[in-house]
Amino acid sequence: MATVLATPGVYIEEKSAFASSVVSVATAVPAFIGYTQTARRGTKSIKNVPTRISSFAEFEEFFGSAPKTQFTLSEDAGAVGYKLDVNPASHFILHSAMRFFFANGGSDCYIVSIGDYSNGVNAKDFNDLATESGLPTLLKEMEPTLVVIPEAVLLSEEECFSLQQAMLLHCGFEMKNRFAILDVYNGNKARTFDESDLANRFREGIGSNFLQWGAAYYPFVKTTIIASSEVDFTNIENRDALVELLSKDVNSDLEAKIINQARAEAIKAEIAKISTASSSNDISSLQATLKTISPKLNGILKDMVDFLNVLPPSAGMAGVFTMVDASINVAKSPANVSLGSVVSPAVLITGDNQEELNLPLNGKAINAIRSFPGRGVLVWGARTLDGNSQDWRYVSVRRTMTFLEQSIKSAAEGFVFEPNNDTTWSTLRATVNNFLVNQWQSGLLAGLSPEDAFEVNIGLGVTMTPNDILDGILRMSIKVAITRPAEFIVITFEQQQQKS
Repeated sequence: MATVLATPGVYIEEKSAFASSVVSVATAVPAFIGYTQTARRGTKSIKNVPTRISSFAEFEEFFGSAPKTQFTLSEDAGAVGYKLDVNPASHFILHSAMRFFFANGGSDCYIVSIGDYSNGVNAKDFNDLATESGLPTLLKEMEPTLVVIPEAVLLSEEECFSLQQAMLLHCGFEMKNRFAILDVYNGNKARTFDESDLANRFREGIGSNFLQWGAAYYPFVKTTIIASSEVDFTNIENRDALVELLSKDVNSDLEAKIINQARAEAIKAEIAKISTASSSNDISSLQATLKTISPKLNGILKDMVDFLNVLPPSAGMAGVFTMVDASINVAKSPANVSLGSVVSPAVLITGDNQEELNLPLNGKAINAIRSFPGRGVLVWGARTLDGNSQDWRYVSVRRTMTFLEQSIKSAAEGFVFEPNNDTTWSTLRATVNNFLVNQWQSGLLAGLSPEDAFEVNIGLGVTMTPNDILDGILRMSIKVAITRPAEFIVITFEQQQQKS
């Protein structure tokens, strides 16, 4: 009220005309955990510090460039005559995963760098409460709504499953405001449909707790993230073996009289430089020369690029979640959407093969990524791991409910310590009602009218007892009808008699 002074005059009093509003929280802010080349903001280390970025350029500014993945080359009696084995200590995929994320509509996200490329992957780096490494660092961050660890598949099978269980625990028990996107271990391989089948092992490995808080995707995908120019002969650890292999190829051409002796000696002289080339200029020049004279080297380089381009789908799916939420809303299932920078799934899945993935007896659905002629590579599944639950079967339903809960929770915090009386109840009811009407109009809630879409109850004798008020408890009950995806569309046809 305006203070009335003793002096005669006009005094102004302003009153609020509108109720406070609920601010919608962000729905798709992924947090990625993994290894990076560096982790510095200026001169300050940001290792194990959740860092918000909004572009791939910003990622490289803080976390550096791609790793130099090393391969071991050996002779093989097979058709190509050689075998490539990746050195696990040099294999990291977060850098490629971030490119995949932004290629599929990714935007703002958090990065938790758990180390550099010097010591290989270690399960303890991803989730160690004692040293606050990896997953525990996200406990203090409220903004992330998705948790993604693409490099989990680089661990051993047991370590991967243990980490994925920890992700579900983090999302569903510790935070309850975020969702885990999981990859199926060995997802680059085809299913065997026996006791050792990768889908069955995944379902056993992730356990049975907090399944509604995560979704899994299979198979891995063949991408175009890594360009051929990003790989050269220095990616091979044992260069002497490469020199020997290519020289034998030249000798074979000489014996077959495809080339003459002088040409063979000239080519082998260039090949010999592989062992000693060290400067970037020498490597670049020699690489260009060898690509024109050695088909075998071109085949080896292509195999390395193809290997590096097979990525687990979780980072791309995080981009899809972000893109769908931004272009439509969180109630739209992140499915029936094409994946960018993808050539094909690593394993082709038919409708019959997907049936058991989508509807297993234990309910632990695995969402398929499939290729459709004329349509491209599509995400063809929208289920959480809790497929037997009528409440939490669908990814969109779980994430929509989380969005509503967190938005209303944030608004309700402004009423803490307000008088627990009808004035506060009416204001809070009106605030939540206005928010839910807006969500109904946006298509998040189902119903012909707001009354059909939601119900907000609050008050003495309705949601509270006199003892609740004495204890300082204000209870509000909200019921919402969340829209659900049309997963199975059934169209019935029958013939009718001719009428004219």
